[in-house]
Amino acid sequence: MIFKGVREGKPYPDHGLSTRLWAKIPPRQLRLDQLTTVTTVLALDKLLSEDSTFYGDLFAHVVRWRGELYLEDGLHRAVRSALRNRHIIHARTLDLDSIDLSPGAPALEIQLTQGTDTPRPPHLGGARHDAQPNAGRSTGWTLPTRDSRSW
Repeated sequence: MIFKGVREGKPYPDHGLSTRLWAKIPPRQLRLDQLTTVTTVLALDKLLSEDSTFYGDLFAHVVRWRGELYLEDGLHRAVRSALRNRHIIHARTLDLDSIDLSPGAPALEIQLTQGTDTPRPPHLGGARHDAQPNAGRSTGWTLPTRDSRSW
């Protein structure tokens, strides 16, 4: 089995997230067998195309709703990965479980941008916000001086 499930249509409310806002969500690795697709149509020409993501986002879009992960965009990328015997894809995940969708809540864009100041874990390339960039780091490379004979 490639996916956890296949369904026609989205069970979650419309989030209306723009491409610009999707780009603000950092990608992470997800297992294909944890995802439920929200479309049943697979176009063979898109699946076999080398440049199918040329005009779109490089990463798939996943929505977490009531504890389930739904693959909203990126079905062809996911199937292509499965055909290459890869069980993990990189995807941007919108967690609707952690967002207040009530009528009086702030806009989704505001809620997403408020969460961008939190530090990212080291395995995602994040740095501590109280540290200076490259402070205390050494590249391991030193350039010889003109008088140095260590060449």
